[in-house]
Amino acid sequence: MNTIQLQITGMSCGHCVAAVTKALKAVPGTQDAQVDLNSGRATVQGSAAPEALVKAVIEEGYGAALKE
Repeated sequence: MNTIQLQITGMSCGHCVAAVTKALKAVPGTQDAQVDLNSGRATVQGSAAPEALVKAVIEEGYGAALKE
């Protein structure tokens, strides 16, 4: 199982965290997703394609980039 770190921008509240978490968990291959509002970081466990995770967050209306 892979762990992918994303930097998320545009989140300002718990609703934002819930929306991003839901979007990430909907990507095929995602087993778990944790989103932290304070750090703007998301940690995704599973075999989902990193590009698909970024796309899902952007389609939800937030910014996303892979963390190296």
